[in-house]
Amino acid sequence: MPAQPNVLFLQVDQMAAAPLRPYGGRHVLAPNIDALADAGTVFDAAYCNSPICAPSRFSMMTGRLPTSIAAFDNASELPASTPTLAHFLARAGYRTILAGKMHFIGPDQLHGFAERLTTDIYPADFAWTPNWAAGPRDRPSGISMLNVLQAGPCVRSLQMDYDDEVEHLAVQRLYDLAREPGRKPFLLAVSFSHPHPPYTAGQLWWDRYEDDSIDMPAVPPIPVEQRDIHSQWLHASHSADLQPVAEAQVRHARHAYYANISYIDDKIGRLLRTLKECGMEDDTIVVFTSDHGEMLGERGMWYKQTFFEPSARVPLIVRLPGGVRATRRVADPVSLVDLLPTLMEWAGGGGDWPDPLDGAPWQPLLQGARSERSVISEYTDMGVIAPARMIRAGHHKYIHTHGHPPQLYDLHADPLELVNLAGRPETSQLQERLSHELLQNWDGDRLLAQVLASQRRRLYVKEAARMIEPHATWDYQARRDDSRRFVRAHGAAGAKALARFPYVPPAK
Repeated sequence: MPAQPNVLFLQVDQMAAAPLRPYGGRHVLAPNIDALADAGTVFDAAYCNSPICAPSRFSMMTGRLPTSIAAFDNASELPASTPTLAHFLARAGYRTILAGKMHFIGPDQLHGFAERLTTDIYPADFAWTPNWAAGPRDRPSGISMLNVLQAGPCVRSLQMDYDDEVEHLAVQRLYDLAREPGRKPFLLAVSFSHPHPPYTAGQLWWDRYEDDSIDMPAVPPIPVEQRDIHSQWLHASHSADLQPVAEAQVRHARHAYYANISYIDDKIGRLLRTLKECGMEDDTIVVFTSDHGEMLGERGMWYKQTFFEPSARVPLIVRLPGGVRATRRVADPVSLVDLLPTLMEWAGGGGDWPDPLDGAPWQPLLQGARSERSVISEYTDMGVIAPARMIRAGHHKYIHTHGHPPQLYDLHADPLELVNLAGRPETSQLQERLSHELLQNWDGDRLLAQVLASQRRRLYVKEAARMIEPHATWDYQARRDDSRRFVRAHGAAGAKALARFPYVPPAK
């Protein structure tokens, strides 16, 4: 291992682990991800620390759990005073570069990165601030079941525009780094927006799959009245009760989702080939992961925002530089909050933390050691009206939604999470132990008050912002007028629909 290896960090958006072949999937065609897994280490039980974009990314970048840094939702500001992985690596002598989405909210749009090669696809202001006082149907991002109802192939989409640009600029930056005299070690974070909905895919990738060969959800829709309260809230938030989905539409959405994984796999392959072509493969750690998963119709649920495995579990593959031996698979639970201390240990800058970190390095696990540690995920964004928290310890998962009955699952005996063991006499000691570990130093009443107060302040500023010049925003622009190309507060609802070609009119 080089003293300070380069880091190529590959992140995708809303990719569930289970469909991928390294995780047992049989349908998705992603040969470059498969090859990366064959040459690296696959983490079987990796979790996001919040099943929603911005809080998950903020937690990953800071090494701290979302609520500890007030990363409540997709419109929570990440303060400039909060150190990130990019700050730590810059202090260790690294060149820090970002291409693609990171969903930073607030006036600091760099957070330790020396370069941002692209504009972010999503807004950086308070546009998507949820309002729990309005109930679970409040959805500032406009999420609904239309993504499923209108699934299918397309010639072009907003996200294809975006990811093609991310790929091109990231590849070019690798070429530039290879030719740079006296080059520093680098962190190149390349973050794609696929396979995040809408479920629309280019014909080339759509045609790699036969529609009738697409597998359907392993768990059929569960009647709403039989679901946990968190799932009932999301059912209303997604308008699933108002926009029913037919079986053919479920198949089309899954077809497009698989096609978009193949689309992203092609881009990952080009990046990895470029790294090798430039002679940097043996000096570079490659990390591949997602910010969260996707329910993809399981249990009758879509998108993320829940702690069930398809939403909270993420793919995580690490390939060390050539010649460095590591175990092929890690069964112990880990989470994205571990990324910062892991990379800093490799970079030679570990331990110099202004604040305590919530993550732990992966290095011992890569050398075959076992761990008794548990991982935690949190949710305080739209679609719910109370804070929720999950712990994965060993093969058990315990979920706490403040003010409501808990859930407890044995993932070895019940991988589909169909049998809630909470409240049973035979699991009382286990439930007590997990509840104590999950809720220590976590006050649900106080957190609820903090979330509501934060929402009130940001909603107030959001309303005031409407009276300010439209261009007076925090959005970072790599190119002039990029604010007109991607999703922004002044046109959030229709940007993706208008970019789809051929155009599909909204469903009545």
